[in-house]
Amino acid sequence: MSTFRTSSGGLIDRAHPLSFTFDGKIFQGFAGDTLASALLANGVHLIGRSFKYHRPRGILTAGSAEPNALVGVWRDAARYTPNLRATQVELYEGLQAESQNRWPSLACDVGAANGLIAPFIPAGFYYKTFMWPRRFWKSVYEPLIRARAGLGRAPSGADPDCYASRYAHCDVLVVGAGPAGIAAARAAADGGARVILCDEQPQFGGSLLTDTDAVIDGRPAGVWLRETLAALAENTRVTLLPRSTAFGYFPHNLIGVNEKLSDHLTAALADPRARSGAHDRRS
Repeated sequence: MSTFRTSSGGLIDRAHPLSFTFDGKIFQGFAGDTLASALLANGVHLIGRSFKYHRPRGILTAGSAEPNALVGVWRDAARYTPNLRATQVELYEGLQAESQNRWPSLACDVGAANGLIAPFIPAGFYYKTFMWPRRFWKSVYEPLIRARAGLGRAPSGADPDCYASRYAHCDVLVVGAGPAGIAAARAAADGGARVILCDEQPQFGGSLLTDTDAVIDGRPAGVWLRETLAALAENTRVTLLPRSTAFGYFPHNLIGVNEKLSDHLTAALADPRARSGAHDRRS
């Protein structure tokens, strides 16, 4: 039962409950939840541990800006993905997530003992501490440090999925589908340009998804958003790419974009699982 869930509002479908697990414990959320919002609705605030002192960490912010709530998501031995932000993991039926950087459990982490000796291990202490005697480096220091380094664990099986790539051409590429990005895409499309609009979130709208009081062009923001996105979707010169992250601007006006295709689905992953592309922005 989602004890801390509001009775109405938000972007979830309360008619579509979903079950998921976190560290082996079963919880319930709804379609439209992220792992972070579902955990908060169930009263779960401890999500991870800090890297060095293993101090308790919870959810700090939202979306890709989240620095603390890093989790691993398990489908099978080959499809384990570490270091995902809980604020970006879309909930689906049967999702299996786990916390990281703790042993033997998140609530009782032996590594938290590091906090007791914090004054003796300040930032950068290892640059001098582990230089002598040198013969200890390979046999003692390095194995210990490597065993403790990192956050998530790598999957144990070979990746069985396929990934696609493509080149797409446009006159205008708009990164970010908030109100400004959507308006820019609409203006460019109305001017006859070929437009690609991408956003890392599953839904376009940005701040308009939660701002119920905003007014745009004399209309409630929600109405403007629905009508504008419908017009863009019907325009053959416009390509809409949700769940797509623009990650680099390269020579010759090439912008790299990674599009997630099926990580949010309950069923077996689609073929391809994701698509990376280079978009040639000619304007």
